[in-house]
Amino acid sequence: MNKLTDEEGKLLISMARRTLESYITNREKPNFSDIDKPFLRKESGLFVTLHKNGRLRGCIGYIVGMEPLFKSVVDLTIASSTQDPRFPKVVKGELSDIDIEISVLTPPEKISNIDEIIMGEHGVIIKAGNRQGVYLPQVYNETGWSKEEFLSNLCETKAGLDRYAWKKPNVEIFIFSTQIFSEK
Repeated sequence: MNKLTDEEGKLLISMARRTLESYITNREKPNFSDIDKPFLRKESGLFVTLHKNGRLRGCIGYIVGMEPLFKSVVDLTIASSTQDPRFPKVVKGELSDIDIEISVLTPPEKISNIDEIIMGEHGVIIKAGNRQGVYLPQVYNETGWSKEEFLSNLCETKAGLDRYAWKKPNVEIFIFSTQIFSEK
């Protein structure tokens, strides 16, 4: 997908906000299929991240596009607020304290050497058999980990692998970039 404009990003954020408030308040999904914007019909990897008072409150996404953007924004906003197993469901009283961030992903690209990873610019996917873990580029900026710490934590906490699995030849590493839009 081509880069989105700031205006398109603002529309995605407003759709996510409307979805969050509508679903948490009334358990209703807004319908955005009538918005006539061609970019909303394209498929792209997408993550919706919720922060409450600056701290992670939920994050769920698709690495590759599975449905049109307008539908992904709705589904992933609801999932981030009600289905992230790390957090309780968002409740109405929290809505004003939550900020929404949307990350639109480029298609993943397999790499053969970790030197190809640009920390803070690339998200990383680790795959080994049926196990997989992903960190968005923002994770590096939030943690300040070295590349090795980043990969080790990704293996252990997200993919359920040995900390140093990323060094093994049977493990695949993919990178991607994101375009980030935020309410802040």
